[in-house]
Amino acid sequence: MAKSIKLTLTEDEAEILVDALEADMEGYLESAKEARGNGNRADVETFSEAAERIGALLKKIQTLLD
Repeated sequence: MAKSIKLTLTEDEAEILVDALEADMEGYLESAKEARGNGNRADVETFSEAAERIGALLKKIQTLLD
């Protein structure tokens, strides 16, 4: 079970996290695309899962900013 962490951020800090996570997610999506092109199914799965998890966290933070 994942441990819950309470964190207080300013809006600017949260936006910095959003920007960084978006860049990270794009990197994983690009890596998954390259792995797909190389026929490396294991890497496609790993990179895609990482991008999905980052996307879920992004959504969570963006919801707090809206």
